[in-house]
Amino acid sequence: MSAKAKSTGNSLVELVVIVAVALGLALGIQAFLVKPYRIPSESMVPTLEIGQRVLVNRIGTRFSDPSVGDVTVFHPPRGSETNECGAEPREGQACPKPTPTRSDVNFIKRIVAGPGDRVAIVEGRVILNGKRQDEDFIRPCADPQDPSCNFPTPVVVPADHYFMMGDNRGASDDSRFWGPVPNEWIIGNAFATYWPPKKIGLL
Repeated sequence: MSAKAKSTGNSLVELVVIVAVALGLALGIQAFLVKPYRIPSESMVPTLEIGQRVLVNRIGTRFSDPSVGDVTVFHPPRGSETNECGAEPREGQACPKPTPTRSDVNFIKRIVAGPGDRVAIVEGRVILNGKRQDEDFIRPCADPQDPSCNFPTPVVVPADHYFMMGDNRGASDDSRFWGPVPNEWIIGNAFATYWPPKKIGLL
C-alpha cells in the first residue's frame, strides 16, 4: 500500500471517529444536560408561542429544588389528557392529588406553588398562601367568572409536589384539573428560547 493510500485511509478512519464522538457528545448532552423542546399549544401564551423552541436544563433539578416562577417541562399524571383527578376535590377547590402514575407525554407550564403552599385561583389569578400574586406575564381569563378560572377553596400542595399552571389562564389544562406534580416527574427548567431567531433570549 502506498503512503498516499495509507494516509487517505487513516484520514477516513479519523473522520469517522470524530463524527462518532461528536454524535455521542450531542446525544449525551441532550440526554443528561440540555434538551430542546418545541411548544405544542397556546397554554403558555404570551410568554411562549406555538412552535417556539426552548432549551431545558435537565441537570439543575438534580442539585436544587425547583422554585415558584420556573417555567418547567415535566411528565403530567396519567389521565391528564381527560382532566382526570386522583382525588375528589372539595367544593370550589382545584384537584388536590394527581393519579398515581405519570404519563409519557411532556408538558410545559409555570410552577405557581411548591410543597406545603396553600394555593387558590380567583379569576384566573393565583392566591398563594393568602396573598394574590403579581402576575404581569399572564394572559387573563376572557371571562373572569368562568368556573375553570375560579377555585377559591385552597389546595395544600403535598410534600415534594409542585402546582403547575399555564400563563394563558383561560386556555390551559394544568394542575387545576389534574393535580400537583411530583418532583421526580419534572424533566427540567426551560431557561432560553432559540427559535424563531427574533425570539432568542433567556426566560
